[in-house]
Amino acid sequence: MTQTHADYQLSQLDQLEAESIHIFREVAAEFEKPVLMFSGGKDSIVMLRLAEKAFFPAKLPFPLLQVDTGLDFDEVLASRDSWVERLGCRMIVATIDEAIAAGHVVDDGKTSRNRQQIGTLLAAIEENGFTAAFGGGRRDEEKARAKERVYSHRDEFGQWDPKMQRPELWSLYNGRIHAGEHMRIFPLSNWTELDIWHYIHREQIEIPSIYFAHEREVIERDGMLLSVGAEIQPKAGEQAVRKMVRFRTVGDRTQTGCVESEAGDTAAIIDEIAIARVTERGATRGDDRFSEAAMEDRKKEGYF
Repeated sequence: MTQTHADYQLSQLDQLEAESIHIFREVAAEFEKPVLMFSGGKDSIVMLRLAEKAFFPAKLPFPLLQVDTGLDFDEVLASRDSWVERLGCRMIVATIDEAIAAGHVVDDGKTSRNRQQIGTLLAAIEENGFTAAFGGGRRDEEKARAKERVYSHRDEFGQWDPKMQRPELWSLYNGRIHAGEHMRIFPLSNWTELDIWHYIHREQIEIPSIYFAHEREVIERDGMLLSVGAEIQPKAGEQAVRKMVRFRTVGDRTQTGCVESEAGDTAAIIDEIAIARVTERGATRGDDRFSEAAMEDRKKEGYF
């Protein structure tokens, strides 16, 4: 029997890429005013790269939005600015300090800046009239995010009800919303941390240098290695030491730990992640250790 065509099958990465690009195009066609939440971390950078591919050679048809805690790592902010400049994107920065001054967020001196992002984000979405917001959340990160659909409905108060999610059979998405409501869109839902690193490796994507092994002064606190700095200083019984570390995830530097590592390039990181038994958030994000339902509680209030 004569073979008239070669068998063709997409690799796993190509399938994930195609799905994400499809989601970006669906949202751009369906929603009046979308926005892409961009922190400068690895997941949001991969998301931005996928968006770039989805609309190339045109520019992105939506702006970028960052919720700035005022405690972001300098390397992450530098990477953010580099991407924004290269792609010529419109960048909106919503700061917690401005949200506090405007009365959107109450600073009681106890609530972490990570949680204060909620009110800051909701105010930015309302003020700009955004009807859909792309986020870089993945289902493998945390139990609450495993419950999330690709299209995540938020009510007029920006809140999420995990029991009232819409079915997504055959990759058909229901984007209907009423006035004042919006959707959170998660193009990376079906990606894993390992997929992200394989994609970064394949595409040679620029990411912040702190994802790679480097020497840093750290202290051990609550089972995490925290970077010593203006906000983190040794307490009684703690000792600052210099170690070779890297960050698996980045956020508020008072809540984000690092891990000991010698992985200085993407190939070494892939080998390291392949045998990791704990997700990056579970291992290095203090705000997720507050309780078993810490992430879900924040998401119900409007966290991304």
